[in-house]
Amino acid sequence: MTGPRPRRRSRLRRMRDDWWIYLFLLPTLVGYGAYTIYPLVASWWYAFLDWPGFAATGTFVGIENFDRLMDDELFWNAFWNSIVFLVISVPLRVGLALALALVLNRKKTPFKGFFRTLFFLPVVTTGAIVGIVFTLLLDASGPVSGALVWSGLTDTPVNFAAEAETSLYSGIAVWVWKWLGITLIYWLAALQTIPADVHEAAMIDGAGAWREFRHVTLPMLVPFLVIITLIDTVAALNVFDLMQTLTAGGPSFSSEVIEIFIFRTAFGATVPQLGYASAAAVLFGLLTMLIAVVQAVGIRWARRRTGSA
Repeated sequence: MTGPRPRRRSRLRRMRDDWWIYLFLLPTLVGYGAYTIYPLVASWWYAFLDWPGFAATGTFVGIENFDRLMDDELFWNAFWNSIVFLVISVPLRVGLALALALVLNRKKTPFKGFFRTLFFLPVVTTGAIVGIVFTLLLDASGPVSGALVWSGLTDTPVNFAAEAETSLYSGIAVWVWKWLGITLIYWLAALQTIPADVHEAAMIDGAGAWREFRHVTLPMLVPFLVIITLIDTVAALNVFDLMQTLTAGGPSFSSEVIEIFIFRTAFGATVPQLGYASAAAVLFGLLTMLIAVVQAVGIRWARRRTGSA
């Protein structure tokens, strides 16, 4: 016969008894509130102000900043550049990383550890440093242009980061290269969840490498595909450091994404427009929040799919 179950402490009682835990959390909470929560709330308030930043306070203008954004061609140019960046870069990053993971996950692949480290090294490199280095590599006198001219693929040297037709796509290529390693790790972890006997059964049944991937491996990777794609989608909207140092949004705003538009409007203009830039930041934040909601739904669906498999 069991004794009476112990009574659970109330939340207030637990907080009072474990006060020292919250004491250790206090510096983090203060820093998070000061540098994350406060700027987030303040940006919403500034979005309703006409404030150049020089005066102590701005003038309340309601939704006028948002009305201006709807008619601002440069804002929509930056918006569509961000969408193009996302639509092209995410499939490239996810697809290339999956192809590499399939090769590096095979037992017969030599030097697997070396290649995994090699592809992951750019991830730990600062994005701003990568942007600066690639401005030299992609310059008209750089090795990339020189190799293309030498091979006969182009007749004249090309500065890929400074040409309106190629600047955005150069940023996409550099971004995919830099972050390919982290997506590769995601895929390698996903491939480890597939039991070895599944592959062995496919081989016994006479399935080739392509049929095994299409009918066995890929269906089991679908939940992970959803999660990895959504994670990379959110990451593709945060490319300020790389694009600012690589192209600075130029030339002629051809590679300006929303983050650079916000930075230029708030700090790069002769007369700063902090209220207008905050309105753009609010819209950008809403777009990111929408993707985050889709991400949460997708992850929940993927977990449910994995659990029922």
